[in-house]
Amino acid sequence: MKTLNTLLVDDEASALEGLSLRLGRIPGVHITAAVTSVDEAIECIAQDLPDLIFLDIQMPGKSGFDLLKQFQPEQHPAVIFVTAFHQYAVRAFDVEAVDYLLKPVRQTRLAEAVERARLRCSEPRYKAQLLNAVETLEAQSQPTTAASSSYRVEQEKLIITDGRNSGQLVPFNDIAWVDAAGDYMCIHTAAETYVMRARLKHLVENILPPEFIRIHKSTAVNVRFIKHIEALRNSEYRIDLTNEKTLKVSRTYSAALRHYLFTQSK
Repeated sequence: MKTLNTLLVDDEASALEGLSLRLGRIPGVHITAAVTSVDEAIECIAQDLPDLIFLDIQMPGKSGFDLLKQFQPEQHPAVIFVTAFHQYAVRAFDVEAVDYLLKPVRQTRLAEAVERARLRCSEPRYKAQLLNAVETLEAQSQPTTAASSSYRVEQEKLIITDGRNSGQLVPFNDIAWVDAAGDYMCIHTAAETYVMRARLKHLVENILPPEFIRIHKSTAVNVRFIKHIEALRNSEYRIDLTNEKTLKVSRTYSAALRHYLFTQSK
């Protein structure tokens, strides 16, 4: 297991102390520094580039988003936001944050976020995506504070609303896969990714059609978008989607996927 050199950034010393204690219980996490401002974080990063940053958003002087603008190409760590304010969730995922944790942070959610960071750091395309997102952020002249998205369902469509639009229609058939991060969901189509407040279990069991199959505790895929399935070790699988996205099927959910594909082939 690769050790994740980790930087903590929060203007509250008590928050840093609590986060340090919780991270100390998670294997493979080494805290290199814990600082209370963006300027201090910039100094630490100049000396020792971390693999992962736990980052507060609202801080005196400069915000967590300001820190993201400081990174050079090919030198961008994974970022997990830790904040008391849910209204920044949409913007956080716009800049390709690995996860978005609301204070107070539960130990189980923290462990999930670290695992997501470990997986994302291993994806070759992740840093390129993150750099593109930071370039977009850097081009914005004024920060936004988008409200967390809500949704409703009408005629086989999700209607997603947030602070930036009055209602985006997303047909179920256009959704390739969905990815959970706590109370938030990333809804991925071929062209866009939408963020909304929802639970994956409720979405799959009560909203989306049967073609959406859980392949991981935080992921469900629309089987209509599966192009290729490859068996891995330990009863796991890798699936390639028609939009060139690659997803991993965990051992826990592989049997359900095999069962669905078998019944559909009859």
